[in-house]
Amino acid sequence: MIKALFAAIDCKDVDRFLAFISPKCLFRFGNQPFVTGSQNIREYICNFFASIDTLQHEIVNHVEIPGGVVCHGYVTYTRFDGSVLKVPFANIFKTESTGIVEYLIFADTSQLYS
Repeated sequence: MIKALFAAIDCKDVDRFLAFISPKCLFRFGNQPFVTGSQNIREYICNFFASIDTLQHEIVNHVEIPGGVVCHGYVTYTRFDGSVLKVPFANIFKTESTGIVEYLIFADTSQLYS
């Protein structure tokens, strides 16, 4: 699941990404407010993807735990001006049969838009 999920993200394919998300998912990116529900997450992700040229995740490790997955690695963002920001990240996914029900991203992207 992890490899396919991040492949969808790195292609900026919102529909493929949302195929992993439960309709009732609770989503948080960094210190941003929670976003609830797949349609609201769609809007959030579309806006985020539109704000950067490309992104690429390098997964260092992931661990399956009861009811979820924890992973960490590095993500490289390329801005529209060609400049690059690479930061470490960690994600926590809580899963159910309907998909990811809680999706937490821990990354300092404060320099992305500066």
